[in-house]
Amino acid sequence: MKKARDPIVDLAPPVTAEWWTQHRGYSPVVATAIHNGHMTRDAVERCFAVPEDARLREEDPFTEFIIRDFPNRLVVHRSRFEVDINRPRHGAIYIRPEQAWGLNVWTCELPHDVVEQSLAIHEEYYAMLKSFLAGIERCHGRFVVLDVHSYNHRRGGPEAEPMAAAEAPDVNLGTFSMDRRKWAHVVDAFAEALRTFDFPGGPLDVRENIAFQGRGEQARFIHEHFPDTGCAIAVEFKKFFMEEWTGTPSVDSLVALRQLLASTQPVLTEALEKGR
Repeated sequence: MKKARDPIVDLAPPVTAEWWTQHRGYSPVVATAIHNGHMTRDAVERCFAVPEDARLREEDPFTEFIIRDFPNRLVVHRSRFEVDINRPRHGAIYIRPEQAWGLNVWTCELPHDVVEQSLAIHEEYYAMLKSFLAGIERCHGRFVVLDVHSYNHRRGGPEAEPMAAAEAPDVNLGTFSMDRRKWAHVVDAFAEALRTFDFPGGPLDVRENIAFQGRGEQARFIHEHFPDTGCAIAVEFKKFFMEEWTGTPSVDSLVALRQLLASTQPVLTEALEKGR
């Protein structure tokens, strides 16, 4: 009999030097995990002043696992502390502490060539993204991108009180950069599917533009380049699925979140069809 795989091992993405991985299937729905990455180049690693555990705390571990059931998905493997794909090019490298949650990121000024090599990842990602989504557009006419992230809610420390529930929904949908009226039928159907899913412990608190508003560069880019055909929704999961200070995951919660997000694919496809 084949031995069952350890679910903890299954949570981990492959360790790779690749900038990102992409998967392409036949669906008008795309999921991305652009802050999942933790890898950095040696030249960048040598310049870090911020410790690894602090970097990991501000990344979005396990978001790659949550989107694995999407035939169309993009996963970035480089850490946002090397280059943040979800910020515009001029702010994609954290230079000042106020750009990085008050963290002092570097021991010294980064050499020009190191900066340029990191920014090349940003430029190439968006060139790839435009081409990738143009292919989805050719096949389906319209598409939805779920831009999946996670956020901390115990910033005061592991024993601190969490953020007030009024300010920290389990799932925050960011829609700032979209034409909300144009895509209301998609966003509302998606939110309803999340709320009515039979989640362990009870329904999730799903709200829009509370903890975050969806002001990231990826959503803005999609709405700029595909104004009539592309709907990008920033999906921020509160880190109730892990201990944010130690990085320890709750396997059951992550499996449920993966099932939750996968269950929305037919809902989104149907909403796109109805909106034609």
